[in-house]
Amino acid sequence: MHWASAPTEPAARHSVTSGPSASDWGLLLIRLTFGLLMAGHGAQKLFGLFGGKGLAATGNGFAALGYHPGKIFALVGGLSEFLGGLGLAVGLLTPLAAAALIGVMINAMTTVTGAHGLWETSGGVEYSVCIAVVALAVAVIGPGRLAVDRFFRWGAGGWAEGAFALGLGGIAAAIVLSL
Repeated sequence: MHWASAPTEPAARHSVTSGPSASDWGLLLIRLTFGLLMAGHGAQKLFGLFGGKGLAATGNGFAALGYHPGKIFALVGGLSEFLGGLGLAVGLLTPLAAAALIGVMINAMTTVTGAHGLWETSGGVEYSVCIAVVALAVAVIGPGRLAVDRFFRWGAGGWAEGAFALGLGGIAAAIVLSL
C-alpha cells in the first residue's frame, strides 16, 4: 500500500482550488491569541487599558531603566507591541510585525529580565524568549491563507522573511540600546 505524503512546498499547500487547511486555521489561532495579547500588552503601556499604567507612568519606568527620555521610549515600545501584535493577529505585514515584537523582546531581555536567569518565576527571560520565538516562527512559516498577507509575495513566509524579521528586530534593538 502506498501512502501519499503531504505536500511540503508553500505553493502546493496553498493551491488556488483548495480552501484553508488545518494548518491555516492553526496559524490563525496562534496569530489571534498571540497577536491580540501582545496588542493588549502594548495598550497597557500606551493607554492604561487592561490594568496598565498608561504612557506617563510607563515612561517613568522606562526612565528608571536608563531609557531617556523615558516617555518617548515607552511610546516606541508600546507602539511596537500594539501594532506588532495587531499586525500578527490579522496577518498584515507579518515580517515587519514580527520584527517589532522581536526588537522589543531583545530590549526587555537585555535591560530587565536577562540578569534574572531563564525562568519567569525568578523574573527571567522565559516569557520574552517565547514571544520572540513565536513571532519569528510565524514570519518563517507565513501567516497562512486566513491572513491579509496572503495577497502579497511575503505572505507565504520563508527563510528570507524570517531573516528580515530577526535582522530588523535585532538592528532596531541595537539602535535603541545604544542611545
